[in-house]
Amino acid sequence: MPFMPETPLKRLLVLLNDAFLISLSFFAAYALRFNTLNLSEYVPQILHSLPLILGIRLTLFAIMGLYRGMWRFVGLRDLISLFQAVTLSSGLSVGLLFLISRLENFPRSVFVIDWFVVIILVGGSRFAYRLYREGAFKSLFGVQHRNGAGKRVLIVGAGKAGDLILREMLNNSDLGFIPVGLVDDNRAKRNSTIHGCRVLGHTRDIPRIVNEYAIEEIFLAIPSASSSAKRRIMRVCKSAGVTFKTLPAVGQLLNGTVTVNALREFQIEDLLGREPVKLDSGSIREYLRDKTVLITGAGGSIGSELCRQVAQYWPRRLVLYERSEFNLYQINMQLLESFPDLEVHAVIGDVVNQNRAERTLKQFKPEVVFHAAAYKHVPLMELNVEEAMRNNVHGTWVVAHLSHVYGVKKFVMVSTDKAVRPTNIMGASKRMAELICQGFGRDSKTKFVTVRFGNVLNSVGSVIPLFKQQIAKGGPVTVTHPEIYRYFMTIPESVQLIMQAGAMGKGGEIFILDMGEPVKIVDLAQDMIALSGLEPEKDIKIIYTGLRPGEKLYEELLTDGEEITSTLHEKIKVAGAVNTDWKALLEKIERLIESLQHGSSKTTIEKIREIVPEFQPEKGGSGSFMMKRSDCSDEVKKTSVKENNEDAVHTKY
Repeated sequence: MPFMPETPLKRLLVLLNDAFLISLSFFAAYALRFNTLNLSEYVPQILHSLPLILGIRLTLFAIMGLYRGMWRFVGLRDLISLFQAVTLSSGLSVGLLFLISRLENFPRSVFVIDWFVVIILVGGSRFAYRLYREGAFKSLFGVQHRNGAGKRVLIVGAGKAGDLILREMLNNSDLGFIPVGLVDDNRAKRNSTIHGCRVLGHTRDIPRIVNEYAIEEIFLAIPSASSSAKRRIMRVCKSAGVTFKTLPAVGQLLNGTVTVNALREFQIEDLLGREPVKLDSGSIREYLRDKTVLITGAGGSIGSELCRQVAQYWPRRLVLYERSEFNLYQINMQLLESFPDLEVHAVIGDVVNQNRAERTLKQFKPEVVFHAAAYKHVPLMELNVEEAMRNNVHGTWVVAHLSHVYGVKKFVMVSTDKAVRPTNIMGASKRMAELICQGFGRDSKTKFVTVRFGNVLNSVGSVIPLFKQQIAKGGPVTVTHPEIYRYFMTIPESVQLIMQAGAMGKGGEIFILDMGEPVKIVDLAQDMIALSGLEPEKDIKIIYTGLRPGEKLYEELLTDGEEITSTLHEKIKVAGAVNTDWKALLEKIERLIESLQHGSSKTTIEKIREIVPEFQPEKGGSGSFMMKRSDCSDEVKKTSVKENNEDAVHTKY
């Protein structure tokens, strides 16, 4: 029950109400037992016993919290508490009366009748008050409680969430909403009512219902709805020409609380169908609490979120290693404000600067290192091969080697699905970084763990911010190919799973995060245009620019020779290490790093292919064709898919 303090006057009134009803119940029990209102023969017995019964009942009612709940929210739990309090007080009353008078001349059945009548009268008074506050009595007399001023609302979903949203709107007219009805795809609920509001039809009937009932806003009250269901409902609402809001996914609801205040505008994350992440917080806390944690790339999208989430597990010290002054300043200020008791050290440094990195590890002696620093932009890395290798490969080598030398207990590297059968320099560099971690882990006390996953929503350089900018400018929205797919997850979700994988890692593993179903980028673009209140192709054009250098249609999750196995966490899999001569491999990588100062891009690419034989840059798209969606025939699409993706394997698990 909602435990909210009442004013002393209200508590006194409630106490007097219960005292009156308990007394009335005792008289009524005698009247029902003897089927008469003439109780003059039993009045002395009643008056002699009533003070004892009254005192016991009121005392137990108070002890069991019946005077802490607010009547306007009374529910089943309150009725159960009342049942327990009345039953216990009846038992105590009978026991004490037996000790006092041995119940001589007492009609025993009176106590059973009294127990029943007390529950009806005391419980009924509470529910009657709630019905009054909800306007149910007005409805009984033909006065509709939904005729006030406010927005006329249609609720999608006649389940538990819909019930709670509807109840709150009915109880609080200050919210400014008039619930007109509900829709639900469950035929069994059709034409049924919830709190006087009728289920008016199926979700496909929304346009008709909007016109017929003058609906001004639609609330989607199905937090567990799939992405496809939300997408379909969103488009129906758009066609009906009304604004719509949704409850966040179950995992995003604050403490699981469903309220009108939790409703918000549709976001692109709502259409990706990601299930809430369930973390083993105990295992994460075990390897982070009271530890010194160093995070490279601490100012980036993943790195900064790692900082925020790691800080919640009470590390002894958090060291932020970042070469961007502004990004480092931002995350440092956020942490100082949100975690004032946490020891935070902001270090400006580049991962390829071995002297700076070594001084940092020597000074702070971290026990856990999260290596998130990396160049990630695929087309830019195609044009800057040596820098991609220097930052992603040499930088990983430096931090991994120093972690081994200075006794770091666990090293967690953030990788990407582009490292699988790479067709671009960025992917090849991250694959070599994975191999470095596995190679170092063979003869080190440091546990080297790699976490591989796909695209992250709203990360710097990702497609979501680009689409937002293009839509804000009035278009066009640029998509590289009509059949390109990508895996997506949110930044918080990816970081949670990175920390979870770090807790699980024993050393040498490549953990693969369950990315769900791949998303077609053109569908993503269309949904974002629709969420902006515009119509694809009519208000905002979509044009196709051709696959960029190093880009492929599908990303994969497993490389040649890797076998995937399950872990205790349903969203984390592990890929077994490939059989290789690790000593020879690391020597090749070391020679590549040494050659970066003087070698050409062509020479570097040749060395990359020696280390990563599956690297096939010619399989990536390098075309620069421009066409509108209407100009892209099915034949062109099929040809493009065949030419650019003939070696791709669309892995699902």
